[in-house]
Amino acid sequence: MNFNKIFELSRHFKLVFIVIGAAIIIVSTLFTNKLAKSLALEEQKKIEIWAEATRQFILADENTNIDFILSIIEGNTTIPVIIVDEKDQLLRSRNVKEPTNNIDAFYKQKIADLKAKREAIVVNLGNAKQYIYYDDSLLLKQLYCFPYIQLGVIVIFLLISFFAFSSTKNAEQNRVWVGLSKETAHQLGTPISSLLAWVDLLKARYADDKLITEMSKDVNRLRIIAERFSKIGSAPDLNLVSLNDTLLNAVQYINNRSSQKVEIECHFNNENPIFVMLNVPLFEWVVENLCKNAIDAMDGIGRIDLYVNHKENDIVIDIQDTGKGIERNKFKTVFSPGFTTKKRGWGLGLSLAKRIIESYHNGKIYVKHSEIGKGTTFRIELRVK
Repeated sequence: MNFNKIFELSRHFKLVFIVIGAAIIIVSTLFTNKLAKSLALEEQKKIEIWAEATRQFILADENTNIDFILSIIEGNTTIPVIIVDEKDQLLRSRNVKEPTNNIDAFYKQKIADLKAKREAIVVNLGNAKQYIYYDDSLLLKQLYCFPYIQLGVIVIFLLISFFAFSSTKNAEQNRVWVGLSKETAHQLGTPISSLLAWVDLLKARYADDKLITEMSKDVNRLRIIAERFSKIGSAPDLNLVSLNDTLLNAVQYINNRSSQKVEIECHFNNENPIFVMLNVPLFEWVVENLCKNAIDAMDGIGRIDLYVNHKENDIVIDIQDTGKGIERNKFKTVFSPGFTTKKRGWGLGLSLAKRIIESYHNGKIYVKHSEIGKGTTFRIELRVK
C-alpha cells in the first residue's frame, strides 16, 4: 500500500468520524425533543387539573371538603402560573419569581408574553370568568435547551478529537521522516566519502579525462543531497545570498537532466541581484522539486517559467508550468504528506517543500492558480529582512 492510498484512507476515516458524530447529534436531539414534548403535554394536563381544582376551590361552600382540592393546588411547585380577570388584571400568581422593583410592569409584560405563547385556560365561575396563563417549568426549559448544550459539547469533543488525532499523526509522521532523513544522510555519508576519494585519485592519474570531471560533479551532487537530508529536523543556517544566482543554479541543474522538449526560463523584474536570507541547499531542493513535479505534469513536454518580483518587504516567486493542472479542491491537499498522483512515489516532495519554506525560511508556499489542461502556478513568498 503506497502513501497515496494511506492518505485516502485517512481522509475516509475522518469523514466516517464526522458522519458518526453528526448521527449521534441528530439522534440525541430528536430523542430529547421527544421527551420535551411528552413533558410539555404532561404539564398541560397538570395545569388543566390545577385550573379545575382552583375553580372548585373558589366555588366551594362550608359543606365542601377542600382538603383534596388544596392538596392539588399546593402540589404545583414547579409550573409558573398567573391568574387574571377579564380585564387582564392580576389576581394571583404562583411559582413566579418577582423582581424587587416595578412589579406591576413586570406582570404586565409577563402576561403579554404568556398570551403570545399559548391560549389561556378559562375558569368559568358562572357570573364571571378567570383566565389562567402558565409558563414552562424550569425542568422543561432545561430540557429544551439540553439538545443545544449537548450539541455544543459533542461538537467541541469532535473538534478536540479531530485536532488531537491530526496533531498526533503529524507529530508521528514528522518524527518518522526526520529519523528517516537523518539515517539516509548517515548511510550515504560513508560511500560518498569513498567515491570522493576515488574521484580525486582518478583526477590525479587522468587529469585530462572529461568523464572524470562529470563523475566528480555527480558525486558532489550526491554530497549535496546527503547534506539536505541531514538538515531535515534541524534549524538550518541561513545566509545572505543572491536569489537570482540560487534560482539560476537550480534551473541549470534541472535543465541539464531534463528533456530538450522542456523549456525552463527565469524572469527577473530587476536587473540588480536580489539578496535574501536562504539556506541554499534546501531552497534549491524546493525549486528542483517544483520543477520536477511540473515536468511530470507536462509528461516531459512543455514550458516552465519562474517569475521573480520584489514587492516592498516581500520577494514573490511564481513557478508556472503548462501541465495538466490541479483541481481547486486539492490546492491545499497537494501539500499533505503522502499525497501523490503518481503510481510510484512517496508523496513527500511538496510536504517537505512546505516545511522548508514555512518552518525554515518563515515564508509561504501555495498554489496561486491552476486550470485543468492548461497548467499550474505555485507561489513562494519570502520576507526580506
